[in-house]
Amino acid sequence: MAKKARKKLPKEVAVINADNCTGCEACLEVCPVDCIQKVPGETIPVLQSWCEIDVERCVGCEVCVHIPRKKSDPYELTVCPWDAIEMVPTVRVAEAVAQKGGPPEYLYENWERVVEPAIRMAQLAAEQSKGR
Repeated sequence: MAKKARKKLPKEVAVINADNCTGCEACLEVCPVDCIQKVPGETIPVLQSWCEIDVERCVGCEVCVHIPRKKSDPYELTVCPWDAIEMVPTVRVAEAVAQKGGPPEYLYENWERVVEPAIRMAQLAAEQSKGR
């Protein structure tokens, strides 16, 4: 089944740095669009598990980074205790995904599923910004 085309790209999307992620699943639990999945550690025996974001499904809501709060509340509730999630401009998402850490063979073996969607999104974002 083909994915439906987006009506509008988010200005930013979330990318998880696999080297900082412990696989605690805190981000996975709060994501409102269910675009985060856990990559099992047994895939690469020497590495613990980590989480990964499907950038094509991410809506840029930032809930995986911090819980929205009232303007009057001076405290920010961060979701990732390891500061492994970064919001990146959509036009830079391909670069961010390619540099997200983790074992190089994982990225290479999963290129079509992980990197190619990020490249498509970055190209689309660049095209949209030129059209404005």
